[in-house]
Amino acid sequence: MPINPISRLSHALRRLALVTLLAALSTSAVAATTEGQVNEPLTVGIADCPPFVMMQDGQPTGLAVYLWERVAGELGLQWNYRHYPLGHLLEILVEAHPDDLPDVGISCTSVTAEREALIDFSHSFFETHTAIAVRETSVWGGVKALFTNPIVLHALLIVIGVAVLIGAVFFLLEHRINKKLFSSPTLAGRIIEPFIIGLMFVTNGPIRFYRFKTLTGRVLSTVLTVSSTLFIAAVTAIFASSFTLHVIRSEIHSMDDLRDMEVGAVEASTSSRILDENGIPHRTMPEVELLLFALENGELDAIVADAAFLQFEIRQGQQHGRFDSLAVLPQELEAQNYAFFLHQGSPMRESINRALLTERVQEDWRERLLQYLGE
Repeated sequence: MPINPISRLSHALRRLALVTLLAALSTSAVAATTEGQVNEPLTVGIADCPPFVMMQDGQPTGLAVYLWERVAGELGLQWNYRHYPLGHLLEILVEAHPDDLPDVGISCTSVTAEREALIDFSHSFFETHTAIAVRETSVWGGVKALFTNPIVLHALLIVIGVAVLIGAVFFLLEHRINKKLFSSPTLAGRIIEPFIIGLMFVTNGPIRFYRFKTLTGRVLSTVLTVSSTLFIAAVTAIFASSFTLHVIRSEIHSMDDLRDMEVGAVEASTSSRILDENGIPHRTMPEVELLLFALENGELDAIVADAAFLQFEIRQGQQHGRFDSLAVLPQELEAQNYAFFLHQGSPMRESINRALLTERVQEDWRERLLQYLGE
């Protein structure tokens, strides 16, 4: 039976409408996957954190900005930057107010378990560690720090105690018959002479045995010949190990040494959290540069912050005649990984991660790291 032309036309129109609907749905799904970025650019939150985010002539620059623009360019994304103070951005991140969070956050934001529970992170784009910055001491300050070091003080007390003991024993054995060694008629002389003899045994080695008159004194001096050699070696090792760059540079050797000092950290930062977890009171400021000025002016004794931007800020400042007395200690307190952050469940995360893995192996990225951070 022949098909009615009108039926054919109706069937074709229905098929065309179905195809059009499916295409529209597909387009809508793609738009949803990219969160409508073709028409609505992403809001990318940035916070100053040299050398990762900096403002030059009103435009953002730095390692993290460079990497984001490479990633976004590869993905064909559009975006607008929104500038935040670092402390404010971290507070928004911690409090996780969805309405306040930008679509993507770029700074020196450390990946932590607490933050991961609130937001999503991309793969790490830089690895560093938390460090301590201090003022380098002067020569006199270094000498003072050396001789106020508990290890050195204990060694000195041991040396003096052993010298007094040895001197007292020889005095009791020899002072009546040995006028060459014990000839002073005054009380002060009778105290000083035995101490000098004892001190010679524990510093320069034993006095020759034939200078003693009694057999006991000679036997004792022979025994001390061997023992004093070992004692001198031990004391020398203690002083040598204490007279290091760390002693000269600072009285700070570990986190525990910060407890009785004026310590600073960036507000709402991972470094501030580390100090809180260790029960160390500290002042917070919105930027690391402000902390470095406070350290240089003597308002702070130490700063706890990520090593990468401590080193960068100090080096940049030294090029302009600032921060010459500041240095970063070699202690690595806690590893840190920097990443971009996104809304929890963001569909962009996977594509950003793939692009990051591609960009991080490029020669351009390695050249940028050398340019900003050196070897």
